Amino acid sequence: QVQLVESGGGLVQAGGSLRLSCAASGRTSRAGTMGWFRQAPGKEREFVATIMWSGGYGYYADSVKGRFTISRDNAKNTVYLQMNSLKPEDTAAYYCAANPSGSRYLTRLNEYDYWGQGTQVTVSS
Repeated sequence: QVQLVESGGGLVQAGGSLRLSCAASGRTSRAGTMGWFRQAPGKEREFVATIMWSGGYGYYADSVKGRFTISRDNAKNTVYLQMNSLKPEDTAAYYCAANPSGSRYLTRLNEYDYWGQGTQVTVSS
């Protein structure tokens, strides 16, 4: 079992920045692939970014490429999502996900085994 707890959401003006954190715990919490997804009201949950605990710089959805950065701190079992140049269309609940057996970047919801409870990001215009 892996437990994921997100934090760092909030209200920010367009053009501003936020950093989300996802603290992982459990027997295999620091293995495999991690991902960030988001879900706006009335829309399906969508992929944002993914990274592996073992290395690499991450992979991004086109809509956030160049503005968001995913990173990890293995010592703290924490994955981050730095969000810059935020737009109103980035408003959503953001979810952290884990696949302890992942061996590559994963972009689909059904490729992840564990999910956090989500943290709300609201960007005002």
